[in-house]
Amino acid sequence: MATADPYGPVHTAGNAVPPLDTDLAGALDDLAGIHPGIDLICDGFRHLALDRHTPDTTQTLLATLAGSAGADVITVVAHLVARLANADLNPALRSLPLDTQKEAQRHGEQAAFHLNDPALHQPASEASASVTGT
Repeated sequence: MATADPYGPVHTAGNAVPPLDTDLAGALDDLAGIHPGIDLICDGFRHLALDRHTPDTTQTLLATLAGSAGADVITVVAHLVARLANADLNPALRSLPLDTQKEAQRHGEQAAFHLNDPALHQPASEASASVTGT
């Protein structure tokens, strides 16, 4: 004889994780096939978007993705952009003219500077804090 689920009916239409919205799905689709690393990142983002979360994991993910300047995914992207744009760290750029190398490096550094701006991370940090009520 089956016993009733003490947590109630969690497998109902109201508890289903919705499919990706068109903006997120389109952005992920636009990045498909560029590089295997980008495909893995997109697979991870898709998994995060479609997985079932608790309030605690939601709070942690909001902070980890973009709400903890210096220690979040946006910070990693900032540092990676700066690295890829620097001929000293990316040998693929070393065959370019020196002025082109320096221009790429300058733009990479500017991108990292802006992506690391604490104001960029503040809304996600506040979203994270609002989940926990702090």
